[in-house]
Amino acid sequence: MIVVTGGAGFIGSNFVLDWLAEYDETVINIDNLTYAGNLQNLVSLNNDPRHVFVKGDIGDYDLVLSLLKKYHIRAVINFAAESHVDRSIHGPEDFIQTNIVGSFRLLEAVRHYWMDLEPEAQQQFRFLHVSTDEVYGSLQLSDQPFRESNQYQPNSPYSASKAASDHLVRAYHHTYGLPVLTTNCSNNYGPYHFPEKLIPLCIQNALMGKSLPIYGDGQQIRDWLYVKDHCSAIRKVLELGKVGEVYNVGGWNEKANLEVVHTLCEILDELSPRTDLLSYKEQITYVTDRPGHDRRYAIDASKLERELSWLPAETFETGIRKTVQWYLANQDWVNNVLSGDYQSWLNKNYVDRKV
Repeated sequence: MIVVTGGAGFIGSNFVLDWLAEYDETVINIDNLTYAGNLQNLVSLNNDPRHVFVKGDIGDYDLVLSLLKKYHIRAVINFAAESHVDRSIHGPEDFIQTNIVGSFRLLEAVRHYWMDLEPEAQQQFRFLHVSTDEVYGSLQLSDQPFRESNQYQPNSPYSASKAASDHLVRAYHHTYGLPVLTTNCSNNYGPYHFPEKLIPLCIQNALMGKSLPIYGDGQQIRDWLYVKDHCSAIRKVLELGKVGEVYNVGGWNEKANLEVVHTLCEILDELSPRTDLLSYKEQITYVTDRPGHDRRYAIDASKLERELSWLPAETFETGIRKTVQWYLANQDWVNNVLSGDYQSWLNKNYVDRKV
């Protein structure tokens, strides 16, 4: 069996669903169900005995160790993290507690479990840590994309906390011999994405007749990765990755934020046009940029292609269309997510920004 932490979140739940569609191996899903954790993502698994959900914190050493022992776990895939830059600016402490302290305690539980395994089981065991390209900092337009050898230069409390967790994972391999793997991915998008991030936020705001807030000039560039492609890359790294190595996962899709929103509007104009037949682009509004906003991220995923024969299946054009179609077909899911807490967050982060 495998453990997936943060398996009720956006990427984690997609991974669990895709894993059980591909394999019969049971998943022990540990998630603390913070604001971004949503069991509705996993409702299709309610009667599936291969999915065992446990509400818990990765910082709970005793809980994690007991589950590892009880289910004879062969691999841990760690998605659990606070992951929104804007929230880290407003409240960095949660990011320190989850991403640094929580990762440390998780590693401690895994290390003690692994040390008690038989030699053959020790060799087969894997701890796969899912991280972000934001640990590398920001790029100029003329810079080469991030490679695994790039120096860490995190610029937000979020990316700094993820960088710290990456360093802990590396240290546990070099100090204790723990068989670890690390992946650093670019911006994910797709089904079940909590609507505080750019793509789901703009889809929903467009449909509700609200403004589509664009930070600064909208020319911040990101490499966009369809979440299902990310999940396939993680499965590949878990199966074939070399212990102790880092693998960058990207979609080879560099797009400016404004271009992404224009594309969303054009697809919505086609699939769900406004009643007045004007374009959703009419709702675009430019707002004050966030502090320390990184200008460009770009991933060089050639190592993953060269060594493990992985490439993304989706282009940005095919992936973004699938994403819009999913949100249009799953408005009940969206409406359940849009709680009072979420509305308070939107007001805190966007309403008071100067236009």
